[in-house]
Amino acid sequence: MGLLDKLGIGRLREGLAKTREGLIGSVTRILTGAPKVDEELLEHLEESLIAGDVGAGTAAQIMDGLRTRIKETPPEDAAGILPLLQQEIADQLRASDTAPSAAPYALPPERPYVILVVGINGVGKTTTIGKLARRYTSNGNKVLIAAADTFRAAAGEQLEIWAQRAGAEIVQQRQGADPAAVAFDAVKAAASRNSDVVIIDTAGRLHTRVNLMEELKKIGRVIKKQFPAAPHEVLLVIDASTGQNGLQQAKQFSNAVGVTGLVLTKLDGTAKGGIVLAITREMNIPVRYIGVGEKVDDLQPFSPADFAEALFQA
Repeated sequence: MGLLDKLGIGRLREGLAKTREGLIGSVTRILTGAPKVDEELLEHLEESLIAGDVGAGTAAQIMDGLRTRIKETPPEDAAGILPLLQQEIADQLRASDTAPSAAPYALPPERPYVILVVGINGVGKTTTIGKLARRYTSNGNKVLIAAADTFRAAAGEQLEIWAQRAGAEIVQQRQGADPAAVAFDAVKAAASRNSDVVIIDTAGRLHTRVNLMEELKKIGRVIKKQFPAAPHEVLLVIDASTGQNGLQQAKQFSNAVGVTGLVLTKLDGTAKGGIVLAITREMNIPVRYIGVGEKVDDLQPFSPADFAEALFQA
């Protein structure tokens, strides 16, 4: 079962309960009692996937793969389609997954490892940063957090609390300070303090505002002045309950700062978890972590196979 066996795949199943009922529950109801496997049945399945926020293009791709599987391994009845669908969904997710799932918190030799965290307000960036910092410090790494969201006083206060909980250092300036200057000071401090990881928080005003995107680009540029290869990871945090709007956020942020991985939060509170499939297919950006609750362990490294299993099996 992989890494999630340690973290609790049972918790993952619990966290995906609403999505499972909304998406897979609908599929199961279509298959239950269906007299035969035919094109009409498959069309109903595709409609159900679309309704679950998988997206039309992704649903069509999944169904193409499912049709191939049905031809290669004909199910005895309609219910036999369900495990084939699970396999297809796992493969769809795995196709865009380039994360080293065996050791998601392992660090390369070059230090410090710089992680830029972006996303609109309210998606759970601060909590995500705090949980990531705690994971890294628990592995014996020295972590520095940069409070570069200088527009909200609460953002700095929350990060300071998380930094204390995680045993991490924090670099912050007065409210209204230049976010890029905070990021620059943080990576400079990390080098002098021999930090292993730098996690940079950023502002999250509406993603449609050009000035926010220009600001993020500026942060990226100043970081590169210290370390040309940085940021090594750009994580976009998305609230899974936003559904298809999350796809638009992914496009906007990726165009601005080159998103390398996704963090999907609040999966435990939504039936729209199908957006995981839509984003990974359309953007070809791997999901790094998923949030299925408020506890530290509820931010879990993403495993396509375990996600598919938890999605289909209560």
